[in-house]
Amino acid sequence: MILCERGVRTFADHARNTLDLSIVPALQHVSHLPILVDPSHGTGRRDSVLPMARAGIAAGADGLIVEVHNHPESALSDGPQSLYPEQFATMMNEIEQIAPIVGRTLARGVAAPVAAEASGK
Repeated sequence: MILCERGVRTFADHARNTLDLSIVPALQHVSHLPILVDPSHGTGRRDSVLPMARAGIAAGADGLIVEVHNHPESALSDGPQSLYPEQFATMMNEIEQIAPIVGRTLARGVAAPVAAEASGK
């Protein structure tokens, strides 16, 4: 089991949801489960994914769920929130630098995009 922060619906119009990163340290006090942050779904905006991913790691998240697509403009779903592969590489480089500052380590070999659309899903 894991816990995942994917945002809460609000009346704000700057993003699809409001990604509540304050829940990460709060959950760490009451649960032993890993906590993931989903900045793709939590914001619904490609331009918000990178800063919220950085913030999620800085808040102490154990991992991220990030949507990546070679051609998000033609994605069957969630194209506006999907990073291009180059943006994903940038994100990984940046969180690799942030993680040790907040006492976290990055597992190597698990940060690979999964192409669900390639299988027709």
